Amino acid sequence: MLVIRPIEQRDFPTLKQIAIESGHGFTSLPVNDELLQNKIDQSLASFASRPAGKGECLYFFVAEDSDTGEVLGTTALEAAVGLSSPFYTYLLGKQVHSSPRLGIYNVVDTLTLTNDFTGVSELCTLFLREQARQGLNGRLLSKCRFLFLAEFSELFDDRVMAEMRGVSDEQGKSPFWNWLQEHFFSMDFPTVDYLTGIGQKGFIADLMPKYPIYVNLLSKEARAVIGKPHDKTRPAVRLLEEEGFTCRGYVDIFDAGPSVECDLRQIRTVRNSRQLKVHVGEPVDSGTHLISNTRFDGFRALIGDLAVNEEKAQAVITEEVARLLKVEDGDTVRVVEMNR
Repeated sequence: MLVIRPIEQRDFPTLKQIAIESGHGFTSLPVNDELLQNKIDQSLASFASRPAGKGECLYFFVAEDSDTGEVLGTTALEAAVGLSSPFYTYLLGKQVHSSPRLGIYNVVDTLTLTNDFTGVSELCTLFLREQARQGLNGRLLSKCRFLFLAEFSELFDDRVMAEMRGVSDEQGKSPFWNWLQEHFFSMDFPTVDYLTGIGQKGFIADLMPKYPIYVNLLSKEARAVIGKPHDKTRPAVRLLEEEGFTCRGYVDIFDAGPSVECDLRQIRTVRNSRQLKVHVGEPVDSGTHLISNTRFDGFRALIGDLAVNEEKAQAVITEEVARLLKVEDGDTVRVVEMNR
C-alpha cells in the first residue's frame, strides 16, 4: 500500500533518481544536488514551524511503499508563487484589426507575457515512478494534496493552479521553444528548462519579447502545440479536470503547456471531503476512500477501505490503516469517497 508522508532528509538519494527519471521538461525537479537539497530543506522548514498564514512555503510529499519502504513518487504544494522572484506565464488573448471603410475585420490571437499568478498556490512536482503506475496510485498522488488543502486552507491562496508539461520530443526539443530560440534566444530547450529549474530566471526578463506575440507569425509546428500537454502528462491533466480545474488561457512561456486553475473551495475533493472520528475495527459495507489524518507535520494519506457510521459520525477503519495513518480510536481523519 502506498502512504503519502512529508519528505525527509533520508529521501535525498531517491529524490535524485526520480529527478533523473522525470526527464526533460519537468522543471520542478532539476538534476542538481544543491537545488534538490534546497527543496528538502525548504519543506522541512515549512513543516517544522506552522506559519500563521500564507507565505512562500513548500510542502513536499513522497509516496512510500508500506511493505518495502521504497519511495515511488513525489507530489508537492507551493503556498504562494512569484513573491521573491517573478513567476512568468503567457496569456492567450485577441487583437482586433479592422477598417469599416475597407470592410476588413480581422481577429488575431496573441501571447502576452504576464505575472498574473503572483501569490497563487501551485500544485507541482507530481511524478509517479514507472513500476508504480497501476491501480489508484496516480489518483492518490494527485488527490492527497486536496485533503491537505482542505485541512489547512488558511495556509493557501483562494486560487490554486498547476503548470502542465508541454509538448517536447525524447531529446527534449520543444516546437514552441524552437521558434523562440530562433528569434530571441541562443539556448536550447533543455538548457533553458534547467536554468529555470535551478532558479536562474533573470534571462527571461532580459531576452523574452516585451510585447505581445502574434500567434499567426509563429511556425506551424509552434502554433500546433500551444495549450497542449505532453503525452505523459495527459493523465494528470484529466485528474485535475475531474476536480474542476480548467485552462483559462495561460500557457507556459517555454513549451506552451497549459496552466490549469480552480478556486480552492470549488475543488471537488476539497468540497466533498469531511472530518470523521476514528473507530478501529472491522469495516462492514465498506467502500474505497481517500483518507488522511489531520496532523500538520505528521501528515499521512492513503487509499483504503472504510465504513462510515453516520449516526456516530465515525470512520471505521482496520488496524493496518490506523497504523499507517498513525491514528487511534477517537482521533480525527478527513475522508472522501473514491470513484474508480
